[in-house]
Amino acid sequence: MRIEPTALADVLVLTPEPFRDERGLFTRTFDAQEFDAFLGVSGAGAAFVQDSQSRSVRGVVRGMHGRSGRGEAKLVRCAHGAIHDVLVDIRPLSPTFGRVEAFHLDDNAFRQLYVPPGFLHGFQALTDTADVCYRIDRPHDPAQDIAVAYDDPELAIPWPAPVSAVSSRDRAAGSWARLRAHLTPRS
Repeated sequence: MRIEPTALADVLVLTPEPFRDERGLFTRTFDAQEFDAFLGVSGAGAAFVQDSQSRSVRGVVRGMHGRSGRGEAKLVRCAHGAIHDVLVDIRPLSPTFGRVEAFHLDDNAFRQLYVPPGFLHGFQALTDTADVCYRIDRPHDPAQDIAVAYDDPELAIPWPAPVSAVSSRDRAAGSWARLRAHLTPRS
C-alpha cells in the first residue's frame, strides 16, 4: 500500500496495490500496521470504531459535513463507481485553513482518503451508482453535526457535473462565513 501526503495538511491518500489475474483481483483496502508505521503512531489504525456506507446515483451531492468538538477522523473510499470527493480544512490554526481540495476516488484505482478531525467532507457521484464507505474513529453524535452549503459562493466548489439531488438538510446548511465566525483556534 502506498501512503502519500496531499496539499492539505495531515490529509493522506492511501493506494492499495491489487493482485490481478484471470479470476479478477484481490486487494487489502487497509492495513493498520502500515498506517501506524507511516504516521509513527502506534494504535492509530486500530482507532476506527464504526464503518458506514452510502449509495448515491449520478449527480447526487452529499455534503459538506463535519463534526464540532473533537471532530472525527475518517477513511473514505469508493467501493463501487466513482466520486468527486471534496475536503475543506476548518482548523483555524492549520496552514491550509479554508483551502478546498478535490480528489477522484473510484473502484478501479482503490485510492482512499485519510481525513483527520477538522475537515468538512462531501462528494458527488459520477457514475450511475456510487457506493462510498467510511471508516470513522468515534461513534456518531448528531449533536456535533455541522454543515456548510455545497454551493456556498465563498467556497466556490467546482462540482464536475450538474447536481441531480441534495438532501433537504444539505440544502438548508449554513454558510462558510457563518461557520468560520464560530470556529475557535485550538493550540
